[in-house]
Amino acid sequence: MITSQTNAQIKAVIRLQKSAKERRKQKLFVAEGIKLVTEAASYGKLHKLYVSETMWEEEVKDDVFGGCGYDVVADKVFASMSETVTPQGVLGLVRMPGYELETILADQNRSILLLDDLRDPGNLGTIMRTAEGAGMSGVILSRESVDLFNPKVVRSTMGAIFRVPFYYAEDLAEVI
Repeated sequence: MITSQTNAQIKAVIRLQKSAKERRKQKLFVAEGIKLVTEAASYGKLHKLYVSETMWEEEVKDDVFGGCGYDVVADKVFASMSETVTPQGVLGLVRMPGYELETILADQNRSILLLDDLRDPGNLGTIMRTAEGAGMSGVILSRESVDLFNPKVVRSTMGAIFRVPFYYAEDLAEVI
């Protein structure tokens, strides 16, 4: 069990939570909560799992998360690595999905959502969910838009981040 906030793994998770540059460098992001972590596992994207001491004692089952190895973390330490006010006790490091522009454009019945300079993380997550519900082929964002793997965005996508293709365009006008 990990009991120290100075543990290298805990520090690495906190860096991923706080830094878009670190997320891009490692090609990993943090997913919090049972739903998101289970979804990441179902898409084969779950890299590493952390479970709070309380959650582990109460209900974690090895097969729920696709057999991904996990570390148990003391509740106080888990709270320090979580971005949510009341964490569910499950946090996963997830490999970033990625798409090419050609993949999104290849859909014969394509309907694409274009987002220019979107800054609010909660709005982007909601838009991704809406794009999924509306059956969009994909979402193309300008490079200046908020990071899709920002913890608040990830939570607000409610899993759509795994199902809606996306692409960050260097020059959105050129893509249009």
